[in-house]
Amino acid sequence: MMRALLLLAFLSAVPLGGAAAQDVAPVPTRVIYPGETITSGAIQEAKLKRGSRLTSDMAASAEELIGKVSRRTLLPGRTIPLSALREVYLVESGKPVEVRFVAGGLIIATTAVPLQDGSAGDMIKVRNMDSGTVFMGVVLADGSIQVSAS
Repeated sequence: MMRALLLLAFLSAVPLGGAAAQDVAPVPTRVIYPGETITSGAIQEAKLKRGSRLTSDMAASAEELIGKVSRRTLLPGRTIPLSALREVYLVESGKPVEVRFVAGGLIIATTAVPLQDGSAGDMIKVRNMDSGTVFMGVVLADGSIQVSAS
């Protein structure tokens, strides 16, 4: 009886054949430089070395990477930390964008120049082209900036 329990405990502790989901990770197929957008052709699934683990701060699937921009150099065959990625900038510093102020039924739209790059949801500084006033706004998914009353 004791042997059977011991054998059962041993078998449940030892992983059986087949690769678990954590045994593979997306890795670059070539060097990916900072500022480069990651494409499906630049990523492949690779088996992790024995004893290696995929931690929560690492990309676990190619879907997490494709379309993102590298913040630093990513080397072939190495796992990719999520901190090494950012969203694509929808607004670039110095390129005029539409700015909207919305309050109830009132909508005021103008053109302004972003003083910072920004992705959707980022709060950035913007300069009104007519008055030169600098204010803060939130980058929207369509590439415009929304300003609210303070």
